[in-house]
Amino acid sequence: MADIHIVREHKLGLAQARKLAFRWAEVAEGKLAMECTYEEGKTSDTVRFERAGASGTLEVTKDHFTLEATLGLLLGMFRARIESEIVENLDSLLAQKEPLKAFEHGLARHEAKKTVKHPAKQHEAKKAPAKKK
Repeated sequence: MADIHIVREHKLGLAQARKLAFRWAEVAEGKLAMECTYEEGKTSDTVRFERAGASGTLEVTKDHFTLEATLGLLLGMFRARIESEIVENLDSLLAQKEPLKAFEHGLARHEAKKTVKHPAKQHEAKKAPAKKK
């Protein structure tokens, strides 16, 4: 087992941090096959996440995010890379004036790259459905 522990301070306040964390949980469920639960509290929230090979929590407060994750054997082999990508992405978001907008913009860029990499799939999606005779 490999563990990841990341703490990042921010100046978003609880309301904005909550929005960002909730949106991350939605995306993690859809794109990373994570099962997420979001527990809202008075002074902090907790996102619990789980999928095959990984589980953990994201604590959200008015001034910091704390990510605790445990990786299984297979994902544990990539712990350093996974941790560095999380840190890089989180630091990049928190450096933005509006992190939630930056997150959405990053998602749109990611989706656009996927479409460019798979133009055949894009073409198939544009085909008209076959007509019944």
